[in-house]
Amino acid sequence: MDRQHGLELYEKAQRLAATDEVFRKEILANPVAALEKLSGEKFPTGTKIMVVEEDSSYDSTIVIPRFVGAEIDESELENVAGGSVVFISGPCLVTAILIA
Repeated sequence: MDRQHGLELYEKAQRLAATDEVFRKEILANPVAALEKLSGEKFPTGTKIMVVEEDSSYDSTIVIPRFVGAEIDESELENVAGGSVVFISGPCLVTAILIA
């Protein structure tokens, strides 16, 4: 799945999770199955996706990339730099998503 298609799927899932209680429960319980159903595509075996529900007691939710340490080799650097960060803003909400 290319980045553009992944971003479109992410945005569609965001909208649906905000308005469809059944989908919201599905994506929280089994994100891969819910997104496969939504996209009509099968994800690679072993795909793991974490969904975090916004907590209204916080002003923002920020998802950070995995820790790679101070000393990383070129291949690890490319993996970190190869992703992109998407900020979705709304009233008192900023979500940062790392798309690799």
